[in-house]
Amino acid sequence: MRINEVRELTTSELKEKLYSLKEQLFDLRRKKAVGVLERGEDVTAIRKDIARVNLVLRERELEAEAE
Repeated sequence: MRINEVRELTTSELKEKLYSLKEQLFDLRRKKAVGVLERGEDVTAIRKDIARVNLVLRERELEAEAE
């Protein structure tokens, strides 16, 4: 997911996306612990997506405070 794609989402969509990404990360970590995970880079990609969503949410929060 690109940062431009994230910025196009509404705040409520971002919160839903964040929840979904955290669930995916949990599942991937569980698979890794069991030894079923085939692609370890999926965990890294999900973590980066979570960071992007958090970044945009924080930007919007700061913009609201400035106004």
